[in-house]
Amino acid sequence: MTKELSTASRAEILIQALPYIQKYNNKIIVVKYGGNAMINEELKHAVMRDIVLLSLIGIKIVLVHGGGPEISDLLKRIGKQSEFVDGLRVTDAETAEVVQMVLAGKVNKSLVNLICSINGKAIGLCGMDGQMLKAKVMDERLGYVGEITNVNPAPILDIIEKGYIPVISTVGFDDEGNSYNINADTAAARIAGALKAESLISMTDIVGLLRDKDDPSTLIRKVTRAEAKELFDEGVIAGGMIPKVQCCLDALDEGVNRVFIIDGRVPHAILIEVLTDEGIGTMFTE
Repeated sequence: MTKELSTASRAEILIQALPYIQKYNNKIIVVKYGGNAMINEELKHAVMRDIVLLSLIGIKIVLVHGGGPEISDLLKRIGKQSEFVDGLRVTDAETAEVVQMVLAGKVNKSLVNLICSINGKAIGLCGMDGQMLKAKVMDERLGYVGEITNVNPAPILDIIEKGYIPVISTVGFDDEGNSYNINADTAAARIAGALKAESLISMTDIVGLLRDKDDPSTLIRKVTRAEAKELFDEGVIAGGMIPKVQCCLDALDEGVNRVFIIDGRVPHAILIEVLTDEGIGTMFTE
């Protein structure tokens, strides 16, 4: 049987969090949200509560989300097969419409509604709003998968200034009126850079960067840019971790101070990362 925390213990936890609350007060933290934490309803509620809490203690949270499983589900229902190249969804014109509908509509508005239902303040955006995420074709083989050419942070900053949490789906645009499916990790890194964010936190389905991908106890807690290069050379960063780590390094290039890969399957992982000494996952620094 677990013992309930005493009142004194609760107070001590809050006091230990004080330096971090002070450190991040009035700073921007971009959270990239996806993976299992987005599918599991209990985890989803926990993540949104954490985000509202951080917002209420004076941290400016920007939530950037994906929605791959929901896109695949709707495509399946309309009889369209999902196809991937190098981990990116092949996006023809019809699929681009589905992506826009699912991300900017269903997923985005459900997250906004959830935040508001727990007395947070949120406004949903997609990369088309305010011409936020301008894009071009990344690779002809992929169709309307976008490479970001420009980020306009003004709409996000306007919403933050009014006291709302921006919830952003990663649908881009071009001058010809096309919509683009943009990888959420890539978009979050570019958005964090454009906002000059203090930190970018990427929620994934892994504990962080592992020296041995099959052994969670080999978690590498802190990585500098130089060390990341060595880990690439050694083959420690391989497969699906390559684009994730590259996005972390890109965010550092854009001026973000710290970037974290954390396990979104752990309840309150964001609070553990932001408000404790121990942290969770892997931190990338310059």
